[in-house]
Amino acid sequence: MANLGVDFAGLKLKNPVLPAAGPPVKDATAILAAARGGAGGIVTKTISVVAADVPKPNMAEIRGGFLNTELWSELPPEQWLETEYALARQSGLTTIVSLGYRPEEIRELARKVRPFADALELSTHYVGTDLSPIVKALKAAKDEVDVPVFMKLSPHVPDIKMVARALEDAGADGLVLINSFGPVMGINIETGLPLMGSKEGYGWLSGTAIKPLTLRFVYDAASVVKIPIFAVGGISTGRDAIEMIMAGAAAVQVCTAAILNGPTIYGKIAREMDDWLDAHGYESLQEIRGLAHRRAAQRSFRTHVVAPTIYEEKCTACGLCRVCPYGAITVEKVVAINLDLCAGCGLCVSRCRFGALELKV
Repeated sequence: MANLGVDFAGLKLKNPVLPAAGPPVKDATAILAAARGGAGGIVTKTISVVAADVPKPNMAEIRGGFLNTELWSELPPEQWLETEYALARQSGLTTIVSLGYRPEEIRELARKVRPFADALELSTHYVGTDLSPIVKALKAAKDEVDVPVFMKLSPHVPDIKMVARALEDAGADGLVLINSFGPVMGINIETGLPLMGSKEGYGWLSGTAIKPLTLRFVYDAASVVKIPIFAVGGISTGRDAIEMIMAGAAAVQVCTAAILNGPTIYGKIAREMDDWLDAHGYESLQEIRGLAHRRAAQRSFRTHVVAPTIYEEKCTACGLCRVCPYGAITVEKVVAINLDLCAGCGLCVSRCRFGALELKV
């Protein structure tokens, strides 16, 4: 069994899989369910100075992803301060309290939630080149509390490396990457209505669809900062989480998968991570953290064709690899590759489910 414990900016996490701020941690009851489900720590749903008035309908599963018009907590901050936070602390897990959004709101809330918080997460919707709004929000929190403060960023920041460096320089103790992407849209073709009940019909994209975007943000930010990173967006399996750790994340947060699968998803992902580490001979997450950066640095850029290696004993002749756009693949009893036609694109390797093809680079 591998060591899944994580030290995140001085916080001790039982394992690297936490809920992200959202419906799966909408109140203390849900938070305690997440703890029983195997979460390694807790992030509470974002609160602001007033309760959110969320449009309905506000969630829909779509092909390849998930739409939402979720806002911050529908519960008033007074209820969190008087009831929910104290009950949530009964989980015994490290608790990160999420706040939003403007500096003056964060300053007001930070001192009030401090008795319940091991750290703060500040949700931002920053877009633009002027960093002062998010830096001011960070400093407002840092002025009020003596616990770590993490900044959650939108996928719309124009230059994640620049923003990550600026926040580290301004005193951020960690980054949370990324929030959902949008606005986007879905339409019910039977009714003609937008799937989301917002005034414009727009929503925000999360789930599997944004995993590659999350990976890129984490990978880029991890290349320029030393503070730890939570990866959020598109994580539903242990393999997804392993990818995020290899990209440079210290831990992950899960929302959409918890909505669709319930609170036991946290423990399931952690167990899958443990199984993968054991199967590959790793004793801890530290051994693979940032591995993609180290491996990429060893790989030279090339344009010449290298055809995949075939392991015939693993081939089941399922035919998934026959999508080759160059017509280089045939499958009879086993897969065969026409080397004169192969372009070395790697598509067939990504499609193989049995390890029968490998692109050695």
